Amino acid sequence: MKKMSLQAMIEASIFAAFALILDLLPSIKLGPWISISVAMVPIFILALRWGFRVSIVSGLLWGLLQVIVGDIYFLTPIQFAIEYFIAFAFVGFAGLLYPVIQKSIKTKNKSGTILWVIVAVLMGSIARYFWHFLAGVIFWGEYAPEGMSPVVYSLAVNGGTMLGAFILCSIVLVLLIATSPRLIERKEAFTLSSK
Repeated sequence: MKKMSLQAMIEASIFAAFALILDLLPSIKLGPWISISVAMVPIFILALRWGFRVSIVSGLLWGLLQVIVGDIYFLTPIQFAIEYFIAFAFVGFAGLLYPVIQKSIKTKNKSGTILWVIVAVLMGSIARYFWHFLAGVIFWGEYAPEGMSPVVYSLAVNGGTMLGAFILCSIVLVLLIATSPRLIERKEAFTLSSK
């Protein structure tokens, strides 16, 4: 397996910290359990710039930073691992479209780039919230309103949050990329070679 470059590791760390900062800012509250923010945007930028592996690492670091600053609530160690490590890392699934997006940027296909970015954000959002949904069914189901299935409850809460976050993050990324496509354009770092 190819090692990550120093530049990629530095960016993964910085963008994870930036995601944490955005996550700590006030978000749009649609109910007691539905909170929508743009905190995934830095991980999406990294996914579009570096691809799957680097963004998975950055998402994992973001989850770890959540734990370090104490911005967590958990019921069991398994639920804790699912919601703070696995779910946050899975935002990086947006990086699976990295090759198509980079090709679209290089061919200066602006509308194609924006379309692929939106699809990538949808993939990363679904990947993350699938794990929150699963944890909601297994661990948070007892908090469902009387007579409501834990599956329906988790789908409503996590599906609503995912949909809101997807729309908000897509809007922010489209605006950022429309004004500065270089933000996600990957240019190979030059290396000094000894002669």
